[in-house]
Amino acid sequence: MTGPAAPAGASEDTGRLEGPRRRLALLLAMAMFVLVVDTSIMNVSISAVVRDIGTTVSGVQTAIALEALVSAAFILIGSKIGDLFGRKRAYLLGLGGYLVGAVAMTLATGLTLIVVCWAVIGGLGAALLLPSMQSLIHGNFPGAARKRVYALVGAAASIAAAVGPLLGGFITTYLSWRVAFGLEAVVILVVLSGAGLVQDAPYLGDRAVDPLGAVLSVIGMGGIVLGVLVWQEGGESVAALIVLGLGALLGLARWLVVRHRRGRPTLIDPDLFRAPLFRLGVTGQMLQQIALGGAMIALPIFLQMVLGYDAMLAGLSIAPLSLCMFATALLAGRRAGQRRPAVVILAGFALLTVGVAALLPVVPRATSGWWLALPLAVAGCGLGLLVSQLNNYTLSPVSQERVSEAAGVNSATGSFGLSLGLALTGAVMLASLAVGFTARTDASDVLPPDDKAQIARALEDDAQVMSDAQLQELLADEPPDVAAEVQRINTEVRPLALQVALLVPLVSGVAGALVALRMRRRPDPQPNDAAESVLGG
Repeated sequence: MTGPAAPAGASEDTGRLEGPRRRLALLLAMAMFVLVVDTSIMNVSISAVVRDIGTTVSGVQTAIALEALVSAAFILIGSKIGDLFGRKRAYLLGLGGYLVGAVAMTLATGLTLIVVCWAVIGGLGAALLLPSMQSLIHGNFPGAARKRVYALVGAAASIAAAVGPLLGGFITTYLSWRVAFGLEAVVILVVLSGAGLVQDAPYLGDRAVDPLGAVLSVIGMGGIVLGVLVWQEGGESVAALIVLGLGALLGLARWLVVRHRRGRPTLIDPDLFRAPLFRLGVTGQMLQQIALGGAMIALPIFLQMVLGYDAMLAGLSIAPLSLCMFATALLAGRRAGQRRPAVVILAGFALLTVGVAALLPVVPRATSGWWLALPLAVAGCGLGLLVSQLNNYTLSPVSQERVSEAAGVNSATGSFGLSLGLALTGAVMLASLAVGFTARTDASDVLPPDDKAQIARALEDDAQVMSDAQLQELLADEPPDVAAEVQRINTEVRPLALQVALLVPLVSGVAGALVALRMRRRPDPQPNDAAESVLGG
């Protein structure tokens, strides 16, 4: 039985990409670049978005976390949709979802449009796009050419992660965040213009579905993260949402085992989790993403709201983290095999923990982003080591025919960790602000007793929409002693809130190191060529 004919423009023997196939490879790389850079632009543009559309930091942070959550909750379902209705169709729908999100951000005048179009529709686009790209690369490029395209698309993702904060900061500061998302839309349209180059990759496996498993997975991940976001906004039923999410995840685990024993199709094969290396790997992946999500939401808020930085300066200040992560991942990837993967992963979590811990005493003293450079560089090196190893470590024990499914689980777990890190860190930071403002206002001997509650509420509200310098301007008409006291409280509480929020990535780093210690007690995974040809691990 012969395999599919080699697409025109790709040579099976040499792996060279020529003609239409070269253009398709570049378009796929462009799509991956947009997929990764999108959230980076939003992170460094928080203060500008808040100011321009008249919303709050917590509102924008909720949208960022929700986008990651939707992607995580639906990525396994998105993969099955591609199997059933065509990978090319899923790929085009995914690009369309991202296009809707980018256009909505370009035209947004309020938070509702951002949440619905960018977070929800864009998140659904990501859930369709990533698994369909995986299958289309496999189906459109043969042999050595396929490996070259995987490498090209992977490099696009790495470069986007490294330069995203700088690129987003530059465009937002010197043009507008709307221009940044408008350019995203243009890139997506260029990618869509090459739709005729894509050959569909038909699915030949079992077409049966597991609708209850899909519903339980969405409720499970959604309940936990939404519970955190509702807590952040001061809403009710927080415990009920989190308990619902945990119960759904436990129910999913039981459902998958029972259904698998009966020989019925399952959302994911529970036998994947019988491999200890896979279990440890996906746990490490989730903890890494919790730490990354926490850092990438807390630091931009601090830089823009406390130091008064614009998007460009915020991007430059975060650059040591992203650039060191990129450089270390590249270097460690080239030297793969010289050290045990578990040792490298342990070193990665250790450096991540040390870097985040070093930020804690620096934050209250920081008068510029330079104070954060060395700790962020250390943390970035740790993340780079993790990026270089965790994907292959997780997928190496999986047989070749199941790598695609395992990669989907790995991606879903990582995206869930990212959304949880974003939501939990942001919620902890904003809750710490509220508690700190109330406690210090009540304890003040300077503020009028009748005005303390009002001042505490005003400080909490103002903390979400203005920098320290803007607060000083707002207090210009107040009595000097009251203005000075309010500024003192604000100056003390904001860095403390960041310190408390950074405990989320710090605890994740420590937990990751404990997982890595367990990895050291296990035999090393055997190299798996199929594991190197996956996206979004």
